[in-house]
Amino acid sequence: MRLPIASTTKLMTAYVAMHELPLSKKVRAAPYDAIYGESLLNLRPGDAISVRDLLYGLILRSGNDAAYDLARAASGSQDAFVRAMNMRASALGLSDTHYANPIGLDEAGNYSSAADLAALAARLLRDPAFARVAAAKEARLKSLDPPRRITTINELLYLEPWVTGVKTGHTFDAGYVLVGSGRRKGVELVSVLIGAPTPEARDGETLELLESGFAQYRKRVPVRAGEDVADPSIRYAGGSLPLRAERSIAAGTYRGQRLDVEVEAPAEVEGPIERGTVLGRVTVFVDGRPAGSAALRAGRSIPEANLFDRARSFVSDRTILTGAALFVILIGAAFLWRAFRRRGPRGD
Repeated sequence: MRLPIASTTKLMTAYVAMHELPLSKKVRAAPYDAIYGESLLNLRPGDAISVRDLLYGLILRSGNDAAYDLARAASGSQDAFVRAMNMRASALGLSDTHYANPIGLDEAGNYSSAADLAALAARLLRDPAFARVAAAKEARLKSLDPPRRITTINELLYLEPWVTGVKTGHTFDAGYVLVGSGRRKGVELVSVLIGAPTPEARDGETLELLESGFAQYRKRVPVRAGEDVADPSIRYAGGSLPLRAERSIAAGTYRGQRLDVEVEAPAEVEGPIERGTVLGRVTVFVDGRPAGSAALRAGRSIPEANLFDRARSFVSDRTILTGAALFVILIGAAFLWRAFRRRGPRGD
């Protein structure tokens, strides 16, 4: 259902800005003509501030002035930035989403759906830089002079230790909106609630959504740190080299979901190899989608094969021995045949 989404619009503002601007880039705050009641970071015109700090102001304080400055820095104007937002939405397959501004103010043509917001939030949370911003209860904006400390307006982060974000919103048309997220026992979930009548209802119902989701998943650990995942043979020296998972891989699975483990590793290795050398990778899939991966490292060192090892390997190779024996037999047969023909047949 296409609905007004208030300041959760800023999730796409963050997505576009992070793709267009380096986090360390400093921009100058422009004059912003706010109307009564707008959420602001309270930047002064001319303030120099980094894109990273603007993102903290955008997500933690829902600063409309931060959204405006990111739009101008990324695209030159708000209109051009809105076009970029809609292009990104289309590229991500968000078919029930359209933007009219980068802030989330009530305006015709600014809408999304719960499903689209969940998909966008999940995509953003895969970026460690954004995930840190979304989960922060406070931040120190060090690029400002003097630096400033801000705190989040997302009360959900204070209610449960497993909450990891993401973004609140409120306008008259949208009601109270919250895109939430949490991580518990290897399961990461995103929730979306639109149109709650009060902040308390928004937060409480979001926790109910996430709790309900967690109850339907279970944690599985198909790969554990230090586990032997592959054992390629060692050329010349014989034996095998254990390849061990660098870290554990946990996955949350819903009832009936298929979990697969895919190993990429050589069938044979040759020294010298130092212990800890990365020689492969193991990936866990849930219903065909990657849930995590880990490097495979050599469990021990192996030296370079010496001449004796190479000779022994050559002699022990049955294929080579069989070929050599056949070659000798053929040479011998040819020699006897030639000798027989020279002597000719004997008379009685």
